[in-house]
Amino acid sequence: MNPEKFYITTPIYYPSDKLHIGHTYCTVATDAMARYKRLRGCEVMFLTGTDEHGQKIEDKAKEAGVSPKEFVDHIVEGPRGVLDLWKLMNISNDRFIRTTDDYHVESVQKIFKQLYEQGDIYKGKYVGKYCKPCESFWTETQLKDGKCPDCGRDVVDAEEEAYFFRLSKYADRIRHLLEDTDFLEPRSRVNEMVNNFIKPGLEDLCVSRTSFSWGVPVDFDPGHVVYVWIDALSNYINALGYGNGRYHDFEKFWPADVHFVGKEIVRFHAIIWPAILMALGLPLPKKVYGHGWLLLDGGKMSKSKGNVVDPYLLAERYGVDALRYFLLREFPFGTDGNFSNEALIGRINTDLANDLGNLVSRTTAMVGKYFGERLPENCGATGDEAELAAMLAQAQGEVNLSMDFPEDDPRKYDVELIALAAGLRGRYEAQMEHYAFQDALVELFKLIGRANKYIDENKPWALAKDEAQKPRLAHVLYNLLECVRLSAVLLTPFMPETCGKIFAQLGVDEGARTWESAGAWGLLPAGAAVSKGENLFPRIDVEKELAALDELQAEARRAALPAVEVEPFAQESVDFDTFCKSDFRAVKVKACESVKKSAKLLRFILDDGSGTDRQILSGIAMYYKPEELVGKTLVAIINLPPRKMMGQESCGMLLSAVHTEHGEEKLHLVMVDDAIPAGAKLC
Repeated sequence: MNPEKFYITTPIYYPSDKLHIGHTYCTVATDAMARYKRLRGCEVMFLTGTDEHGQKIEDKAKEAGVSPKEFVDHIVEGPRGVLDLWKLMNISNDRFIRTTDDYHVESVQKIFKQLYEQGDIYKGKYVGKYCKPCESFWTETQLKDGKCPDCGRDVVDAEEEAYFFRLSKYADRIRHLLEDTDFLEPRSRVNEMVNNFIKPGLEDLCVSRTSFSWGVPVDFDPGHVVYVWIDALSNYINALGYGNGRYHDFEKFWPADVHFVGKEIVRFHAIIWPAILMALGLPLPKKVYGHGWLLLDGGKMSKSKGNVVDPYLLAERYGVDALRYFLLREFPFGTDGNFSNEALIGRINTDLANDLGNLVSRTTAMVGKYFGERLPENCGATGDEAELAAMLAQAQGEVNLSMDFPEDDPRKYDVELIALAAGLRGRYEAQMEHYAFQDALVELFKLIGRANKYIDENKPWALAKDEAQKPRLAHVLYNLLECVRLSAVLLTPFMPETCGKIFAQLGVDEGARTWESAGAWGLLPAGAAVSKGENLFPRIDVEKELAALDELQAEARRAALPAVEVEPFAQESVDFDTFCKSDFRAVKVKACESVKKSAKLLRFILDDGSGTDRQILSGIAMYYKPEELVGKTLVAIINLPPRKMMGQESCGMLLSAVHTEHGEEKLHLVMVDDAIPAGAKLC
């Protein structure tokens, strides 16, 4: 019988020179699902990769003084790059695609040409708004408060010759796909797509650029490069060999079973990607799942906001498995989650140290102490227990356990424990098939918690004092070991390294680590050698650890700051009375524009609180765009005598700070809280 095929992908990541814990979230979840499906016996294809083209990369490479390819090679393959991070996080991807790979470029050009020749792509002119950080085009109506609706940053006017994809042609089919099927989950994402994009009307999509050159060339029209949508999104089929001879898995694995994507790119995957596939006449993915963000201090993790969390630092201190567990246990996968060091340490202490680690440590230690690390052969599951477990497993544990035991009969504890264990795989499977990682782990830890309670109910230390109770003691310890084995089998997709250590401590062979074995009770050989290994998860002193983390992260932030040279201090003293003659005032920027025939000057119209506008000219055009400064609150000296600059009068001087960075002079205007009113005197 051929195994079931399962194709799962993460989005291909845009190269960033600073990776944070948010970058790992989707990939760890995808890895857990891929490992789960392999455990089930599926033939899995797990794809991830990097999206390496675009204007932003071209600009960053220019700033760094290297070619775009050198820039992305360093981020992907260099120290602490993307591949290093995936290795650190124990990611088991089967394939890694880069949009700079030759075979991908070949496929993109073929797809673009096919769509053009069949009329789904046409040549035109783009006029609209453009968000450079997101590399997204927007219409005026799609902006939110005049800014990019995805990232909230400023947009710029854009106008250039371009090719367009007839997205509007597929609007009705896309709406049906979203509203009438379960193609997109969670359901809340459907409402966002329909209300924000479908109902206002789908517009044709710009799919080529001429304002930069770093991209896949349009081979039949020099000067155009293929824009991100067809380039990046087609990776999911190109990586299987569509349109190229590199691989030959397309018929085997397509359509994808699920694309895991962050909610900020659901539009691309739930609207644009299906439309491209419809135009190509290809089957659609079975599902797109848009997960939430990891938030820090209430905002999305972002290098530009300075609130990144270093996965290397966390993994080195707590272990990769603890970090993987935390990411998938702490947050429901479909919603946003607030990351904090307190939550991470709390989860490690509570679940991993107190519950799982304690259960493994106590059980293996007692086997070593009371039975010399090997239980007697006849201590395994009784016939009644095995029959009970099989019945409960078939019913997924939902069975009335009203068995009549005397009050002092400890077998009632056995039945309760076995009932919970026997139905675990079914409950776990139900959650995993719906990508509810958190709920699957909750089910697992119900058994782990019940096993810890079972120790207290049976008091093995008391049984050990009575030689006649040794058979009962051995049976209790066997039941505990079996609970640990079952838990470790199902925990393997989440914490593969830790579970390998547990299997080694219990002497579990390969046959008792399988999906089938997780649905059966009593498979652990009673005579297996059991050894107490290292403490899996030492308990953490919360107060000391939080202080240490704060200092480490502060050091990392300081180390990341650029080398700065400040101006030397003035040697000449100024007396206090002279200083006090300078009138420093808060001023509001009402308007700002470039001064004609000057590369340096900006002309400010300022509200200084007097009721009459004040004009000041400042030589900062190299450092600011005029539109960036409108509405800002600055500081000016207003009692300087007026002076002429480029034929215009400047009444005062704006305060700024100057320093030298990497040999280049940098200047920053002094800005103050906007709550300070115009004309307020600074003292």
